[in-house]
Amino acid sequence: MIATGILLVFALFGNALLDRLGISLAALRTAGGILLLLLGIDMVFGRHSGSVYTEEETIEAKQKEDISVFPLATPLIAGPGTIGATMLLIAEARGELVLQLIVLAALMAVLGITLLLMMAANQVQRLLGTTGLHVVSRTVGVLLSALAVQFIFDGMAESGLLL
Repeated sequence: MIATGILLVFALFGNALLDRLGISLAALRTAGGILLLLLGIDMVFGRHSGSVYTEEETIEAKQKEDISVFPLATPLIAGPGTIGATMLLIAEARGELVLQLIVLAALMAVLGITLLLMMAANQVQRLLGTTGLHVVSRTVGVLLSALAVQFIFDGMAESGLLL
């Protein structure tokens, strides 16, 4: 619910925030692409070098019994890459209500699937095993990296920096 709230706030008000801060969609697209690319690379190589936690946050998370807000809701589900991608997809709808509703419906479907998979995490892990989970993670990492590079290309093209 917390991740859903965060993502809906950025989906509905993120572009207005960007306007107020003077940040172009090209800059967001490029920055979001870079962040997603870093996550995708980490997934492909099975490493956690781009950790989004500070040492203090890690200690606090280990001491808490409830990890629903941190680290699950944010930054794992509603992190910088997800927020950026959500805002970009809403911006791509260019104010067309039907397209924006489709993006929001897709967001809600993905969050619903995420919830179901978290509730069935033990069963999924037993079914796929460690190797299966790594294969899925690395495959998704490749797709995420490709999407990220496309965001970077689109951002650079939209910026006018490239001819």
